[in-house]
Amino acid sequence: MNDRHTRRFGLGTATCLVMGNIIGGGIFLLPASVAPFGTVSLAAFGVLTIGAVALALVFGRLAERHPDTGGPYVYAREAFGDFAGFLSAWSYWTMTWVSNAALAVAIVGYVHVLLPGRPSDTTDLLIALGALWLPAIANFAGTRYVGLVQTVSTVLKFIPLLFIAVVGLFFFDPANLGSFHEGSGSALGGMSAAAAILLYSYVGVESAAMSAGEVRDPERNVGRATVLGTIGSAVVYLLGTVAVFGTVAHDKLVKSQAPFSDAVNAMFGGHWGGTVVAIAAVVSIIGALNGWTLMSAQSPYAAAKDGLFPAPFLTKRRGVPTFGVIAAGVLASALTVINYLLGSGGVFEILVLITTFSATVPYLLAAGAQVYFLLSGRRDKVRPARFARDLTLALTAFGFTFWLVAGAGYAAIYQGVLFLFAGILVYAWMAARRTARQEEATAAAATPPTPADHEAVPRPAASAAAPPHTT
Repeated sequence: MNDRHTRRFGLGTATCLVMGNIIGGGIFLLPASVAPFGTVSLAAFGVLTIGAVALALVFGRLAERHPDTGGPYVYAREAFGDFAGFLSAWSYWTMTWVSNAALAVAIVGYVHVLLPGRPSDTTDLLIALGALWLPAIANFAGTRYVGLVQTVSTVLKFIPLLFIAVVGLFFFDPANLGSFHEGSGSALGGMSAAAAILLYSYVGVESAAMSAGEVRDPERNVGRATVLGTIGSAVVYLLGTVAVFGTVAHDKLVKSQAPFSDAVNAMFGGHWGGTVVAIAAVVSIIGALNGWTLMSAQSPYAAAKDGLFPAPFLTKRRGVPTFGVIAAGVLASALTVINYLLGSGGVFEILVLITTFSATVPYLLAAGAQVYFLLSGRRDKVRPARFARDLTLALTAFGFTFWLVAGAGYAAIYQGVLFLFAGILVYAWMAARRTARQEEATAAAATPPTPADHEAVPRPAASAAAPPHTT
């Protein structure tokens, strides 16, 4: 059967996959997180948006020539070889399932708003585990259902967020903004500090490229979905943050635990904003978990096809690598349990910190791959007429991702590198197994047949082989 006939994601679904993965639960606390730096944080958000769109365009260009499942892994391996491809797949895989655990824990607080009562660690753990495995069940049903859940959840969370963002502009009061730069130091320093918090708002731009094997007409639709999804997310982020800044007084926003709720209450009065935002947050996180569960399986699946990940990751059903979904679910569940056993000072926070670095490795390698294709004269990988524009985009994306690494902080980089290097053992094991199989195959092909092998071959009958007798 032609693989293209089994592709289940159209342009709309692929765009929702990108938006659903970019917009998670963090947006609901984002305005309060950057408020202490002043409105300079809005400028930082604008710069980051430019970098994210450049990265999205780079993924679109790369997908034109490599419309295969795996995205950043495929590009890194094509440009730099197996080891770079493995590092990309390993980093992306670890980032996805650790991030899933973080999202599952984050949803608990919003559920408490909707279902007030006396919380307990056991109840919270069950809620978090349910948030992990409900999207996994949707993934087991196949990519058609993944796309349906992603489309519905993206619409359900996009509408209220966009409503608050747009309507909030009509209640905008410049007196609520505070000063352009708060605190000591320069405005540039404040912008960089705010950017360090905002940097990972756009993680997920690669989602369509990662699932390119399931996208119809990927040479065109992956790039379009990536750009449309990134721009759509940017609209929600920027307008939403501006609306909250303009409706909530700065001194209250700095201390706010639910800035979007406070914005709704400021616009319409009452105290029902918390419930509205909690519903939107739960839908947003479930949608993000649905998409990231699929992402956590796609990267190791692509690597396993090339012998760089264990063979069980190749198990696939209805377009979804089911073993990868199970493996990610089990690992994320283990981290969630650790979180509730050890508390806020446990191992869980360390691993979450590691993901902030791990997310940048595939991005750097993908942007570097595009630069390599352009500068090495690989005309079969890029269009010559777009050389200058593509090179500018690739360098901008590389610089943006480099900024992500710098903003992660020394602790994240230090621990992230250690975790990244741990993957070298896995690569060594898989490379050794692959080399052994190749040597066995070579030896078998070079071994001459034994006499027993000759005897085993039936010879033609003498009467059939002999020429007819003549006189």
